[in-house]
Amino acid sequence: MSLDRFSRQYEARTPRSKALHARAVKVMPGGNSRTTTFFDPYPFYAARGEGARIWDVDGVERLDFNGNYTSLILGHAPPEVVKAIQEAAALGASFPAPTEHEVRLAEILTQRIPSMETVRFANSGTEATMNAVRVARAFTGRHKIAKFEGAYHGTHDWVMVSVTPDLALAGSRKRPKPVAGSAGIPPAVLKHVVVLPWNDPDACEKTLVREADSLAALLVDPLLGIGGVLPPAPGFLERLREVTARRGILLIFDEVISFRVAPGGAQERFGVRPDLTTLGKIIGGGLPVGAFGGQADVMAAFDPRGGRGRISHGGTFNANPLTMAAGVATLEALTPERYRQLDLLGERLRSGMTALLRRLKRPGQVSGVGSLFCLHWTKKRLTDYRSSRPEDPGQPLRVFMGLLNHGVLLTQRGLGCCSAAMAEADVDGFVAALEGVLQSD
Repeated sequence: MSLDRFSRQYEARTPRSKALHARAVKVMPGGNSRTTTFFDPYPFYAARGEGARIWDVDGVERLDFNGNYTSLILGHAPPEVVKAIQEAAALGASFPAPTEHEVRLAEILTQRIPSMETVRFANSGTEATMNAVRVARAFTGRHKIAKFEGAYHGTHDWVMVSVTPDLALAGSRKRPKPVAGSAGIPPAVLKHVVVLPWNDPDACEKTLVREADSLAALLVDPLLGIGGVLPPAPGFLERLREVTARRGILLIFDEVISFRVAPGGAQERFGVRPDLTTLGKIIGGGLPVGAFGGQADVMAAFDPRGGRGRISHGGTFNANPLTMAAGVATLEALTPERYRQLDLLGERLRSGMTALLRRLKRPGQVSGVGSLFCLHWTKKRLTDYRSSRPEDPGQPLRVFMGLLNHGVLLTQRGLGCCSAAMAEADVDGFVAALEGVLQSD
């Protein structure tokens, strides 16, 4: 089925969303404030969510395997989190002072993540990686950073490089060239960002050694999440840890997405300890949040006591009590049994999709770890950003639109997640919906 036909079916079911979008474009560029949620002909407008499901303003119900881009690990409106937010809000939405909720969430995080000796809170993953990069430069006295091709670390200039680069501009696979990820990125930024190939330890070591004297940090998403949830090859993260430690380069794990794969995140799952860690998404219980932390001696640059602080870190809503309370309630609900449940759901879903693709003889693959997964429309062996690019560039969007019409919400590029609100029947429902889409495509 063509994209146009999927779109016509969608429009027929969502007239109220269409009307809201017509109003929105008059007052916002493109009618929205989140580029990632926009798609043609228009996005649906959410009305409510409960558990594993989301309803739009037209009353259409969908299974939510997007989870607000992996943020809602307990599903929509979990009672314990709603209660925590309500109780905190009744006492005041924000204050020009810290609260006990902030201390409690910091205690939980530092207990779960041994490498995070101390932590500070912000309002987004973007802010978290921005501050981690800043403190790495302050601590090392160096100015360049390294990142991986196909990795997303937020929207500040220093990391909006080679996120989804045009390969005609990106150079060789082993020595990728930095490519601006957005209009408005100053050319000077590209001179201070070193780009590496995922899952190629030898090429990474050569580049890191060559650039070591000017590199403050290596920023790593341990799963290359937005790049397609492509797990590290055995020994790859360990090699990065060894090289960076030897050369005095701070290793930063961006666990904004990957923190959901274990109580202590991907660093627990893979047994590699970074110098700094950035967090977001699930630790806010559905509210805006960011966090960054690590070695106490590195983080000491933020300590304002006695005028010692070398880095000022403010923010009117940093450690907002509603967010902190929601985060505490969420992490307390994430017991070892919950993680086992999430792992089983993720494995059932990946296995079901893999079996379906083989049975239908479709050129697709499924990657993932724990409760995370990603559909890839290629026959190539999945190793890095370049290998994961779809052979038919239009296929991901056709599948996305088809799933919408079959009552399932994913992301446009095929990234998804399971939540603790789901059951095996929900996972099987996803596979059945995907079969319906592929048979009509």
